Amino acid sequence: MMWRLFLLAFFVLCSGQVLAHKASDSYLVLEVKGAEVSGQWDIALRDLDFALGLDADGNGEINWGELRARHADIAAWSLSALTLERGGVCPLQVLRHQVDEHTDGAYAVLSLSGTCPSSVGDLGLNYRLLFDQDALHRGLLRLSLDGLTQSAVVAPDTARQSFKAGEVSLLAQWSQFFVQGVWHIWIGFDHILFLLSLLLPVVVVRERQRWQGVQRFGQALREVLWVVTSFTAAHSITLSLAALGYVTLPSRLVESVIAISVVAAALNNLVPVVSQRRWLVAFGFGLIHGFGFASVLAELGLPKEALLLSLVGFNVGVEAGQLAIVAVFLPLIFVLRNTVFYRRGLLVGGSLLTAAIALVWLVERMFDLKLISP
Repeated sequence: MMWRLFLLAFFVLCSGQVLAHKASDSYLVLEVKGAEVSGQWDIALRDLDFALGLDADGNGEINWGELRARHADIAAWSLSALTLERGGVCPLQVLRHQVDEHTDGAYAVLSLSGTCPSSVGDLGLNYRLLFDQDALHRGLLRLSLDGLTQSAVVAPDTARQSFKAGEVSLLAQWSQFFVQGVWHIWIGFDHILFLLSLLLPVVVVRERQRWQGVQRFGQALREVLWVVTSFTAAHSITLSLAALGYVTLPSRLVESVIAISVVAAALNNLVPVVSQRRWLVAFGFGLIHGFGFASVLAELGLPKEALLLSLVGFNVGVEAGQLAIVAVFLPLIFVLRNTVFYRRGLLVGGSLLTAAIALVWLVERMFDLKLISP
């Protein structure tokens, strides 16, 4: 009875993960020369529709006519969530509206202009877009302040930031992207399920058509190090190549193959096709996962020197977040490895549930559907 209760809790946890929506991003590019401000703000149409209800005819699509009819509302709502200060508040206005395609869908593009009270001094920024409705939302900022370019990630706990004129803090930029790397892996449920599916069988060995617990923790730890190192090496390669602009793949293809990787890893626990060299599976599919990690950086269009710094911080953050998951999960499954709960509940039941969830993701991503996601 106890293992069934644990299994029920596991199912509820995974169900909550599958229903959680993808964190949204907006892309804010600002150039401040003295007192003059110009810029561009890309905000996802899905976020604007969520906040303002742009889909007037309710057909699930937003056309240019529906968007144009709400230009004033979009400008007012957006500018109410952004404040710049240099010697006082810098009044901003939207000069024109456009639409552009990003890897994850269509975005409204707002061209910004403004004038600050002072042409010298630090620049203050207060960003509040969607934070009261979506705590996962992030603003990705590229700022050129009097000729010096820097980048930042704006989150609810860093909504108010200050940028010093004539000075770029490399450590602050690196730290911000490190934190976002940790955050990205922790909310990337497809990445997490793929990793956990690979970790589930490391504490058992297949003997006489049955799973038996390994004798020593070190044996499981060596297998984990092979798997995690391979996954890390693979997605670091493609994350770097994609973020630097050398290789690009369609977002729908990348996300679909990531879902396939989760299905394959989960089903391999039920019918072991690859049991001795799972690190090869981790490396092969890790190459595709790297393209998924890269999208958050590539979309920002940072200059190469800032992108390299952000890339390193983000990648190290992903690894730190990944190792934190392993550090919690591995000792737990090692303790449970010889129990019926582990063999039937986690290894079999958990893999079945994971495969089912990933199959739904696959259908959604291949055909651009919303079956269970809000």
